[in-house]
Amino acid sequence: MERLPVILDTDIGTDIDDAVALAYLLKQPRCELVGVTTVSGEADRRAALADAVCRAAGMPGMPIHVGTADPFLIGQKQPHAQQVEALTESWRGREFPKDNTALSFMQKTIRERPGEITLLAVGPLTNLGLLFAMDPEIPSLLRQIVLMGGRYFSKASDGGVLEWNILCDPHAAARVFQARAPRLLAVGLDVTEKCRMDADECRRRFHAAGGPLAAVVAMAEIWFRHASAITFHDPLAAALIFEESICQMRSVHVEVDLINANTLGHTYHHAGGGELPHFAAQAVDPGQFFDHYFGVVGG
Repeated sequence: MERLPVILDTDIGTDIDDAVALAYLLKQPRCELVGVTTVSGEADRRAALADAVCRAAGMPGMPIHVGTADPFLIGQKQPHAQQVEALTESWRGREFPKDNTALSFMQKTIRERPGEITLLAVGPLTNLGLLFAMDPEIPSLLRQIVLMGGRYFSKASDGGVLEWNILCDPHAAARVFQARAPRLLAVGLDVTEKCRMDADECRRRFHAAGGPLAAVVAMAEIWFRHASAITFHDPLAAALIFEESICQMRSVHVEVDLINANTLGHTYHHAGGGELPHFAAQAVDPGQFFDHYFGVVGG
């Protein structure tokens, strides 16, 4: 069985789906999770949350690195990692300094394994944007970039909302979409919104699965104070690394609006791709996705 090396870049601790995606990667037998890097406000506390999930999976030594807290040019939209409240005695693990070690970790790891690493980004793209600006050769040394971000086949003008990861740092996102990686696969909000499960069903299935999801349950209860369901945005992006048939993909060329104040952070695409190998998920089979996800994690 081929194991695919993955670095997860995440803003775990705000929406619960980051932790749900991390649990999947830890249980996926085809995944070699090389390390986890954190991004956005309180990146050090986000690292502690990632460590708790890894410990619940029996992997206390997982390389976890604190990344960038603040966006390129705009103000911080998510200064706090609310789910750190779940780090009680049952789940408290390592504490992390605020020093940024994520960029050097990603750079070193990717350079040591050229053509192998999938960089899975499920938060604001600040770490990736900085890394690619610092070392422009890095994107070409990846296997691929997979990200949850944007909205491609329906827009806010269609009655939807803008996508949070891109809005949190649109300038970094633009840098990532301009990078010359061998392949970039983006999963947008218009597709991930189809993969939604209500709170009671999530509790039942997460408790049944145990393992890393045992820690996720504690974090999820904080999420459920203001939400009645979990939308599996980030787990869908993670699953596509291993089972791309879950979604219909379309070749596109993606750009991020950095010019107009009213549409800052909108993602636009041109059909048929272009000189950069971008692909966007156009549709998903939710039943196939949930069968795959729980087939991997249990429950």
